[in-house]
Amino acid sequence: MMSLLAALMLWALPAIAQDSGPLRIEITEGVIEPMPYAAPDFVGESAEAAEMGRNLARVVASDLTGTGLFREIPAQAHISRITSFESPVQYADWRAVKAQALITGAVSVDGSGRLVVKFRIYDVFAGQELGNGLQFVGTRDGWRRIAHKVADQVYSRITGEGGYFDSRVVYVAESGPKDQRAKRLAIMDYDGANVQYLTDSSSLVLAPRFSPSGDRVLYTSYETGFPRIYVLDVASVGRRVLPTIDGTMSFAPRFAPDGRTVVYSLTQGGNTDLYRMDVSSGASTRLTNAPSIETAPSYSPDGRQIVFESDRSGTPQLYIMSAGGGDAQRISFGQGRYGTPVWSPRGDLIAFTKQSKGRFHIGVMRTDGSEERLLTASFLDEGPTWAPNGRVIMFTRETQGAQGQARLYSVDISGRNLKQVQTSGGASDPSWGPLQN
Repeated sequence: MMSLLAALMLWALPAIAQDSGPLRIEITEGVIEPMPYAAPDFVGESAEAAEMGRNLARVVASDLTGTGLFREIPAQAHISRITSFESPVQYADWRAVKAQALITGAVSVDGSGRLVVKFRIYDVFAGQELGNGLQFVGTRDGWRRIAHKVADQVYSRITGEGGYFDSRVVYVAESGPKDQRAKRLAIMDYDGANVQYLTDSSSLVLAPRFSPSGDRVLYTSYETGFPRIYVLDVASVGRRVLPTIDGTMSFAPRFAPDGRTVVYSLTQGGNTDLYRMDVSSGASTRLTNAPSIETAPSYSPDGRQIVFESDRSGTPQLYIMSAGGGDAQRISFGQGRYGTPVWSPRGDLIAFTKQSKGRFHIGVMRTDGSEERLLTASFLDEGPTWAPNGRVIMFTRETQGAQGQARLYSVDISGRNLKQVQTSGGASDPSWGPLQN
């Protein structure tokens, strides 16, 4: 579906256009004024579907409001009531409550028991529909996914960017006291719903990383006593260890954009370097050969370069090299220590963890190291991961003290809209997967 907008400018803050032109969130350097919108309960076209219609509308509204770019007008302020999906919109009533966008929908259950959801988006001030209505069909158990898909469409049409709501996050679920913390892999919707556990807590697991297609997860496990890299099939939860030389430690894996190659760190004889492995054959190629520690590699979206962390200059800093190895160029030059770099899916930014003056930060910089911007600051922020559209970053924040606990947070690349992701317990080391099919 074509957007009405040009792409959003990278470092700008959103402001809402107030003229009579097409509905849009226009990027300026002004103050954030979230766009007011209305999302009445979707009309249930049967008694069975009525409750589902209420639930769908609430998830759509939660997705949109959660971005910080939109502000929902509460139902009690509505003048008009949407009782039929086909009824004409009373634009004057929605203008009276200052709504700029209106989202209407209808829910039914077809003869096969599948959920059918229709929706439309209206530009209230222009008095017209924004694009064409759409319909999604799915299982009743999958109603939240349908709601996320609707929200993605609304977000995309109004901002001109791809959505990110119909996506999942794999992370390390934590429980127990700080000095005896149990950890297991878990997967959830981007907003913390529909949690599933992929491993038990019998051995330490670290650094889960989604494949580009979201069907597999790489992670590091200590179940043999040494860190080894495993690849896990998300659907079947079947797994296998990736072959490495006996007596070595392998960790910090990440898929290449083609999904067939993995880059990782391997420690042998006291030296830690980067290697590349073909997932099918297990054949490995050494990419670096230095006395320093080389770790936390991440591919560029085109697969041609790798950004990684190295202490070859004396402190941990960020470097970029060709995906085939060779000379590396340092890109971090600010005060402090840099680590866990991750290339944006847009290809224009690198997110990182920075430690400086006793504080930890999540930051972003251009791929040449310019325009460094720190988005957060706390006792311990680390491990950024990108939303599929490159607009939002999720990371781990841990509080200090004996009762300190790790939780997941997200923040917009403008540094606004910092918020906690709802999980049932401690959570760390997120990896944001792609939009689901």
